Amino acid sequence: MPALPTPPDARADSRPVLLVTRPAHEAGVWLQALHAAGWTAAQALPLIDIAAATDQAALQQARLQAAGCDALMFVSAQAVRGFFGSEAPLAALAARCWAPGPGTAAALQAAGVPLGQIDQPPSHAAQFDSEALWAVVQPQLHPGHRLLVVRGQSADGRSGRDWLERQCLAQGGRVHACVAYRRSAPQWDAATAQRVREWVRNGAVWLFSSSEGLQHLSRLLPSQSWAQSRALVSHPRIAVSARQRGFGEIITHRPALDDLLRALSKLPNP
Repeated sequence: MPALPTPPDARADSRPVLLVTRPAHEAGVWLQALHAAGWTAAQALPLIDIAAATDQAALQQARLQAAGCDALMFVSAQAVRGFFGSEAPLAALAARCWAPGPGTAAALQAAGVPLGQIDQPPSHAAQFDSEALWAVVQPQLHPGHRLLVVRGQSADGRSGRDWLERQCLAQGGRVHACVAYRRSAPQWDAATAQRVREWVRNGAVWLFSSSEGLQHLSRLLPSQSWAQSRALVSHPRIAVSARQRGFGEIITHRPALDDLLRALSKLPNP
């Protein structure tokens, strides 16, 4: 893992270091927003590495079949980037594109999908997840509805939750899936592990957007106690995972910048 940079003026910020654990591409976007909002001590510490799908032939076959689908469900922004790559959306792609949250919807728009073709939870939704998306897309379902789920795969072969897929099948839909990217744990050298331990001792605040990232952290620092650590998590399921790993304080917020900043504003001053 490359050396972890210190952002400009971080030493002058009396607030604790914020560790943004999203994958590198997303972490960079959130880091810029946090620095602009005055959290200059924020640092990127990705806990999930993203790589291209292993079976590119199967992914290409899924791209060719997409034109015959009624809808494509992208589980994340990484799924969008892995599926479209550097190519513009297929000219014949008329399928609805389902996004569980604004980050995925923004990635679809960046890939060239018109906003009017994207279905996503409303901005005021209590959460951005499959359940919130289902409330929007359920009226589209009919017997024979063809859905392609574009997702990632972990090193151990896991592909994530299939809750929405099961809802579609229960209403007579036909569901297929493809793997558009791979997730794995980052590799830390001794210097990186030591620096992270120092951040923990100094009261760093952890920002988690994935239970899988928490699993990777536990394996990277297996003997570390988290009893004095604070975690801000973007979903109740991640809160459960953080609690199981012994984090002393856990705050849940929606995965939107304004919600994160409101949660951060409630942290006690050092």
